[in-house]
Amino acid sequence: MLSIEHLSIEFASKPILDDITFLVNRKDRIALVGKNGAGKSTLLRLIAGEYTPTEGRISKESGITIGYLPQVMLHKDGLTIRETLSPTLSLPGQGGDYHWEDEGEKARMVAEMDRTLIGLGFTREDFDRQCSEFSGGWRMRIELAKLLLQHPNLLLLDEPTNHLDIESIQWLEEFLKTSQSAVIVVSHDKAFIDNVTTRTIEITLGRIYDYNVNYSKFLELRKERHEQQVRAYLNQQKMIQETEDFIERFRYKATKAVQVQSRIKQLEKLERLEVDIEDTSKLSLRFPPAPRSGDYPVIIEELEKSYGEHKVIGDVTLTIKRGEKVAFVGKNGEGKTTLVRCIMGQLDYLGSLKIGHNVKIGYFAQNQASLLDENLTVFETIDYVAVGDIRTKIRDILGAFMFGGEASDKKVKVLSGGERSRLAMIRLLLEPVNLLILDEPTNHLDIQSKEVLKAAIKDFNGTVICVSHDRDFLDGLVEKVYEFGGGRVREYLGGIYDWLRSKKQTLSQKGQGEIDSSREIDEALRGDKGTGNSRNSGYSRDSENTNSAGAADYAAQKAAAAARRKIEKQVAEAEAAIEKLEAEQKQMEEMLNLPENQTTENFEKYEHIKHEIEKKVYEWELLSEELE
Repeated sequence: MLSIEHLSIEFASKPILDDITFLVNRKDRIALVGKNGAGKSTLLRLIAGEYTPTEGRISKESGITIGYLPQVMLHKDGLTIRETLSPTLSLPGQGGDYHWEDEGEKARMVAEMDRTLIGLGFTREDFDRQCSEFSGGWRMRIELAKLLLQHPNLLLLDEPTNHLDIESIQWLEEFLKTSQSAVIVVSHDKAFIDNVTTRTIEITLGRIYDYNVNYSKFLELRKERHEQQVRAYLNQQKMIQETEDFIERFRYKATKAVQVQSRIKQLEKLERLEVDIEDTSKLSLRFPPAPRSGDYPVIIEELEKSYGEHKVIGDVTLTIKRGEKVAFVGKNGEGKTTLVRCIMGQLDYLGSLKIGHNVKIGYFAQNQASLLDENLTVFETIDYVAVGDIRTKIRDILGAFMFGGEASDKKVKVLSGGERSRLAMIRLLLEPVNLLILDEPTNHLDIQSKEVLKAAIKDFNGTVICVSHDRDFLDGLVEKVYEFGGGRVREYLGGIYDWLRSKKQTLSQKGQGEIDSSREIDEALRGDKGTGNSRNSGYSRDSENTNSAGAADYAAQKAAAAARRKIEKQVAEAEAAIEKLEAEQKQMEEMLNLPENQTTENFEKYEHIKHEIEKKVYEWELLSEELE
């Protein structure tokens, strides 16, 4: 279906991919894996036609359609969800537009659109809302729905689960497993790629290694390959050293001149082996001992939080014991972060919330990265908070979280949003606290870094509250799950998969498991019927409700609406700036492909544009999270 032949690409004379060749067959489900910066997203953009290779070519069969979902994209305003999706609906395998000539087929595809949107977490009431009313994360879901409904022959998905909750991720898994499209996916969600893919392509040191197995099996085979590569590399290094020693020892002896020259030519012709010998998979990161707290770090009784007339959560009663590790799960916008902010004292509420004796909280939120000192280096940021024996392992810790080598000497101000989030996570986890509250801590971590973090949290002798949609990360980490939905919080004893099995059984008992009604499925997943939408704003925008509200509520709603409009304007300005910078970056890349333009000044200008894009994307992410 698609052929990649001797493909190479470099930016600013730095090779990213080097002479790679592989085929993509129909119905292939491929996981594209490798360290951050290895070239995974670059390869997707090459296949999508957004980049031009330095060498080689990509060939596809006639009529093949490709759908591409990048990590970050700009969105057009002025349409509702329904208006955005309707023109792009297509018959399976056709791609392109469909003109609704067959009314029966139209009804089928409208039903498919409904199922797709509800599977991704929307309600029917959302369908006729303007796309501009939704936060960045929810607008990415709209783009994903549009892509899936086009039924391209090849789907390219770059971190598709970043903005999805657990239930939506499971829905997407089932969709992809039954889809007629081939799939190439980049994801740090181990459970997701294990469930969806049957082939794994690893990018390392610019080359690829192709395995016809899923990710878990790939890890076993990769370990064997890596051990063989290391042995071959060390043997070659030994041979090189012995040859160089011989040359140096007999360089000036006439009787050995022929042999010396032979050895010199031998080294010149030698193809040097490369191997990524850095292996931090066994790194043990231990937190400082947690100061002892009271028996019950968090006690909540009949807590309620509303914005204007909209109740986000109500009648929340729960107790978290010292040493417990619990998960907050549920659809986005159902109040998980709201309750966390109540615990942190950042929001007022009705009811009772008590923080136990001697509780010291370490909090990781999505805006945590913005609090870092931009003038410090990565190493200095961690060195400032590290104490005891951990100080001797700072370089190893940074390496495990993708700050190895020269990256540890970068200034915080030049880091991307994802890099800042990772650094903030490391800094937090080295501070002596006894209650960790982590809000989506794995969003910017690769699989290896997540495993290091998970092992450290498991060994932590304090209390942990973790808001996450990553099943593999939560599996074996938490022993209690609190599900948020329909304005309520329900407690489940057991791990994340115990909760999922219980939820599936409950739906089956209610007769909802196989129902093909989007509304009933949505109601079953959300809990109570008639629940309002809380994803994008914490206040009511209904003028009739406003008329019946008190003066104080009305004033609060007006202020909140004004604040939201301001943020929406800032989001639009950030998106326009990113679009302009990316155009400049593309021009620079085309220019740098010519040898005569490869000057120091042009390289510096290119790097400056890259940093500006990263900063603007980071600003856009923060603003979008604030809207959400």
